[in-house]
Amino acid sequence: MSGPLHGVRIVEFAGLGPGPFCAMMLADHGAEVIRIDRIGGHVLGADPAGEFLNRSRKGLSVDLKSERGKALVRRLCAGADAVLEGYRPGVMERLGLGPDVLLADNPKLVYGRMTGWGQDGPYAGMAGHDINYIALSGALHAIGRKGEKPVPPLNLVGDFGGGGMMLAFGMLAALLEAQKFGKGQVVDCAMTEGSAVLMAMIYSMLAQKRWRDERGSNFVDSAAPFYDVYETADGKYIAAGAVEPQFYRTFIALIGLADDPTFAEQNDVRDWPAQKEKIAARIRTRSRAEWAAVFEGQDACVAPVMSLAEAPHHPHNRARGAFVDAAGGQQPAPAPRYSRSQTAAPAPLDIGRDAADLILANAGFAAEDIAELRRAGVVG
Repeated sequence: MSGPLHGVRIVEFAGLGPGPFCAMMLADHGAEVIRIDRIGGHVLGADPAGEFLNRSRKGLSVDLKSERGKALVRRLCAGADAVLEGYRPGVMERLGLGPDVLLADNPKLVYGRMTGWGQDGPYAGMAGHDINYIALSGALHAIGRKGEKPVPPLNLVGDFGGGGMMLAFGMLAALLEAQKFGKGQVVDCAMTEGSAVLMAMIYSMLAQKRWRDERGSNFVDSAAPFYDVYETADGKYIAAGAVEPQFYRTFIALIGLADDPTFAEQNDVRDWPAQKEKIAARIRTRSRAEWAAVFEGQDACVAPVMSLAEAPHHPHNRARGAFVDAAGGQQPAPAPRYSRSQTAAPAPLDIGRDAADLILANAGFAAEDIAELRRAGVVG
């Protein structure tokens, strides 16, 4: 069985972070993704094949400044269903590979564009990173503890959730539309807007006056005692998310505080500081493993906090095959899963001569033409 995107061909212009993540998602689910690096060096360092984000695809290096290199890439894109790039606005146009050119060659092409600020607007030409984009969307402001500064949530919210995954969704939607009507289009994915979409529930509660626009003051932002992280006796942590009343009662009972009148009202914010203090003191009396045993199989919404090194070896993750040992280390397995289709087994990025020759041969280049392109330095 092959993945649900089997038969879809995508050309990826190599970049950083969200672009490769988007391409990884598409490749994981069966798309043939051809990665184009600029000749003279890979953007992700000395070993692009060792980067998990680059998995499950083939690539080649092309001199994008040469007319022959541009013509080669146009030929690849003319035979593709979609392209994706993550350069600043205007870069692809200056290379002569912008959407007007490639859509003229291939009217059904979906042209995915990944930026932080979007293709236009006052900030469009400015440099930035995940932390800047989620600052503008309001997401960063909401993350952190009361009275403390905002906490960067790694680069998950901008780069990957609001960026790469949002672009993958947009490209798939446009591909479906192109199949129906025979017309491609540009997908303008901005991490600022993507991270704002991820905040839709929070903005909804703010509009309904059920959310305070202040960090650490709400039920899922560390204010509530039943939704927080607690340190155990061995310096590790458990995560509690007992939001619903029945789960809250089970949680309080299992830590031995069911008879304490302090916990009579779950949602009285005046009681929260005292409740949190008592819960913290109780959790510190046992190790993480001991508490994990207490909550095993119980509907209390409690889980041990695993480190990056520990997570692949947790029994649940092992049973589900949530991580795989491939391409140089333990890495997350493709997700989600399907009842019939099969996701791709992660494999290192293939940028060897054979892979490049196969890409070019599939695009209709004869062996002698490929050899001449190498001699001329058009292909690395």
